[in-house]
Amino acid sequence: MNAATSPVPTYTLNDGTSLPAIGFGTYPLKGEEAVTAILGALDCGYRLLDTAVNYGNEAEVGEAIRRSGLPREEITVTSKLPGRHHGYDDAIASVHASLERLGLDHLDLHLIHWPNPSVGRYAEAWRALVDLRAQGLVRSIGVSNFTGAHLQRIIDESGVTPAVNQIELHPYFPQVEMRAVNERFGIRTESWSPLGKRRAPFSEEPVASAAARHGVTPGQVILRWQVQLGSVPVPKSATPERQRANLDVFGFELDEGEMAAITGLGRPDGRLFGGDPDTHEEQ
Repeated sequence: MNAATSPVPTYTLNDGTSLPAIGFGTYPLKGEEAVTAILGALDCGYRLLDTAVNYGNEAEVGEAIRRSGLPREEITVTSKLPGRHHGYDDAIASVHASLERLGLDHLDLHLIHWPNPSVGRYAEAWRALVDLRAQGLVRSIGVSNFTGAHLQRIIDESGVTPAVNQIELHPYFPQVEMRAVNERFGIRTESWSPLGKRRAPFSEEPVASAAARHGVTPGQVILRWQVQLGSVPVPKSATPERQRANLDVFGFELDEGEMAAITGLGRPDGRLFGGDPDTHEEQ
């Protein structure tokens, strides 16, 4: 299956906009390496690019989009508001600054990167995103690393439900409960570190056996698991071959037993770095 000629399916979000079923993560790419990698991803067929203020590469994402020659409306660009910008006015200014660095007139999706609950201003930041959406500077708004309690608070205070909640999600941390919370609210789950980074479970029996059975790589099995969960994975790779492989996951299907076995790899200590949204603080 040639990814470049097989368009990625899309989901319709709760605000009526669409989101590709798989995206390209850009952390920690910077400089010309980032531009080259993102250009390669766009050439492969990725149409969802995921960046953040704290990734320090918004300018590179914008440059790659310009060099690609693709129509702007074909590319979904996501960025994220950092913890230090949770104040209402700071959040407004932060999004304007992101647009300036990207060289764009609007963002397709903007997320609050972490709730930072000890600071307690994430509802203020959310109100800013609601207003920016009304102004047309952001098409869709969402959050990242929010728990059910965080989601309930901003929905109660604003009347606006996030379109997306991007969370850590991989076979060692399958987020069964949080995925159910997102689904209950009608929020699309996105997965950061969808392969598990340095702890990627490529050699685990359920992954390796499924890869052999379907004639694909272990990474493709995990990304297909993500897709069948209904989550949107945003894998990162600077290698063209791996970029293509990561996108080429729509030509096979895991059965219920394979899905359950991979989900069963979950561990109580499955987080990559202990990033508990109730305690983690992002600057």
